[in-house]
Amino acid sequence: DAEQVLALRSDPEVMQHVNRPLAQSVDAALALIELINSRGVAGESVQWAMTQQGSDRLVGIIGFWRIVHEHHCAELGYMLAREQWGKGYASEAIAAVVDFGFQTLGLHKVQAITRPQNVASMRVLEKNGFVQEGHFKEDVCWNGTYQDSVYFGRLSR
Repeated sequence: DAEQVLALRSDPEVMQHVNRPLAQSVDAALALIELINSRGVAGESVQWAMTQQGSDRLVGIIGFWRIVHEHHCAELGYMLAREQWGKGYASEAIAAVVDFGFQTLGLHKVQAITRPQNVASMRVLEKNGFVQEGHFKEDVCWNGTYQDSVYFGRLSR
């Protein structure tokens, strides 16, 4: 999946709301895959490749980037290839991952954090039963610019 991960992580539009540097090489993509795998083995996160039905080609990544076992909560994160935007794939994947979190992992709460400019992400979260819980002003500094964060949450009940 390294080539597809590189394509995702090197696309400025896909990464515009992700506070991580653009991937520059297949080695950087492989390092991310290794990080995802090692954090999964350690029980700190769980990630999946998003694919289209009938294909094993990665078109996105979704999962719980951070699991806080003692509080039974996790932070949801996702990214989708630009050519797949607007087709309902993110919403379908979010529904499946959140269900896995509640049913299999026994989570009480799933959180998601986005930037206020990321209207599409906020819309897909709300479509999946998330509610906005807070708007933090300039709480993140990325590349010398302060950014706001919008927090969403969904409880298992």
